[in-house]
Amino acid sequence: MSAKENKANARRMIGKVWSQGNLDLVDELVDANYVFHDPMAPDVRGPEGLKQLVAMYRTAYPDLQFTVEDELSDGDKVIHRWSCAGTHQGELMGIPATGKHTTTSGINIIRFEGGKAVEEWARWDSLGLLQQLGVIPPLGGG
Repeated sequence: MSAKENKANARRMIGKVWSQGNLDLVDELVDANYVFHDPMAPDVRGPEGLKQLVAMYRTAYPDLQFTVEDELSDGDKVIHRWSCAGTHQGELMGIPATGKHTTTSGINIIRFEGGKAVEEWARWDSLGLLQQLGVIPPLGGG
């Protein structure tokens, strides 16, 4: 697959899967041996693992919307710098719904083989999200 096709598939993952919750599309975009590397979500593997992760976040944030701020590709990898926003309306990793609107940002790198994602690395402002939800106090005690 070309870099252009990989970028299109990466955009479909963030736009259709994460922002719209289209879990059926995961089987088309994610390889059976897919591994998702994120300290906040260890052991996510394969299409079913990604579906469960997306469903958890979309249950907690039914209005979750991602925006791609920057996109780069090189060979088999696509990099997205993104932001997202939504209202915390359901449980998230044991945190009861707060009703708070939150925003966060991050960077994901997706490696493709044959048009499907086989590996993904995510780094995002999880501390900032937990502070916005009131789980962790702001740094400096303020």
